[in-house]
Formats: sequence, C-alpha cells, structure tokens
Amino acid sequence: MEKTQPSPIIEVHDLVAAYRDRIILDDVSFSVARGEIFMIIGGSGCGKTTLLKHMVGLTLPAAGKVIIDGTDITAGDSIQFQEVLNKTGILFQGGALFGSMTLAENIALPIVTYTGLPKSAVDRMVRMKLCIVDLGNYANFFPSEISGGMKKRAALARAMALNPKILFLDEPTAGLDPITAAEIDELILKLNRTLGTTMIIVTHDLDSILNIGDRVIMLDKTTRGIIARGDPRSLKENSSEPVVRRFFNRQAAKP
Repeated sequence: MEKTQPSPIIEVHDLVAAYRDRIILDDVSFSVARGEIFMIIGGSGCGKTTLLKHMVGLTLPAAGKVIIDGTDITAGDSIQFQEVLNKTGILFQGGALFGSMTLAENIALPIVTYTGLPKSAVDRMVRMKLCIVDLGNYANFFPSEISGGMKKRAALARAMALNPKILFLDEPTAGLDPITAAEIDELILKLNRTLGTTMIIVTHDLDSILNIGDRVIMLDKTTRGIIARGDPRSLKENSSEPVVRRFFNRQAAKP
C-alpha cells in the first residue's frame, strides 16, 4: 500500500519579494513538510533572509502568498495572523536577547506577554526551556556574562517558549567556532527529533547543511529564484548545475 504523504505545514506560492522597484525574488514556490528540517541556502545577497522575513510575516510580498498551517498570512486578517504567530518561534541571527534582562527574564517575556499563566507556572516553563538547551544553571546570568554559543542556546530557548509547531532560525551557527557550531546543530537535531518541531533554517554553513538538513532550496542572485532543491547530500554528489556544484564543493568561480 502506498504511504500517504502528510500535508505540508508551509506553502509558498508564486512569491515575489521586492524593495521599491528592485525585485529580489521572483515567482518562488515551494512547500515544507511537517516535522522536517528545511534549509534555505545560497550565496550572499541571494535573498535568503528576505524570504524568511516574508515567511514569518515581517514583510508582505509584492505578489504571491504564504500559507502556514492552513492559514494565508498574506491575506491581511490580523486575528488569523496572530493565531499563526502563536504557533511559531523565531531565532534571529544575532540572538536579539535583551541585555538588561537575565536569561530567565528573556525567556519569560513571551510567556508573560501571550499567556495568562501565574508566575509559578511561568517559572516552571522557563526552567524547563533552559534545561532543554543545557543552560539550567544560568537562569540569572545576563547575556553579557555568557559565551556566543550560550547566547544562541538562550535565544533558541526563548524561541521555544510557547511550544511552537514551527521554528524559524536565521543563521543559527553564524560567528561560532566549529565545535560550538556542531553542538548547536546537535541541539537543533535533538529538538526536531524529540519534539517533532518543524525547522526552517537560513544558513550558508555547509557542515550544517549536510549534517542536519532533510531538504533544501538553493536561491540564486542572478536568476532571483530557486536553482536547486532536494536532499543536500544528493545535490552535492549529483547536481549538474555549475553554481550548485561550486557551492557544495567550496569552489571559486572561474574568471
């Protein structure tokens, strides 16, 4: 019997992203399956972060639509959009932790803002999130008192504060040494496998792409669209597209 494929949790249809008269992405379409680690990859300036901003509703497309868990977030319904936001978490590239707050206070902020839970329940949730990212002993530390890798973990804990179905991560290993980056990858993989959280990751970190990515789309600055999609390991070995081969094999363009 043929296995039934689950419905996608995210669908992007014919998306056009533009800043004023400059088109960054043109006619981009793809879907993300529930529970997968889906990566948006490509060279600098190809529109990776721009696409992510459209997927989380920070920017409206010039054309096309984005559907998250059955809801079109580009339709302009603010109530439905808020419901979708409650299903998602975002890890920004720099972490975006509030420097004047402890790690516990940073993680508690979205819980206090969006739920009516009593302080005791909030405190329990905060402790749980910190323990999940192996920062259980650092609740009262400020961001300035911890390492870059620990800041990434704390920011990830905050993104998970409301138990989202979907996590969007913008360059989660950027600026980290190889060992710390590998630890972040292992944490992302653990969260995905144990919680079933769908992960959408923007990255140019080749090790991350090959080690934890289930599927990728590769954007291209010249074509302003997707030039490759699929299993990253297969793309590395079998792609006939020169740009894709150069990316996966760290090869400079020929003069």
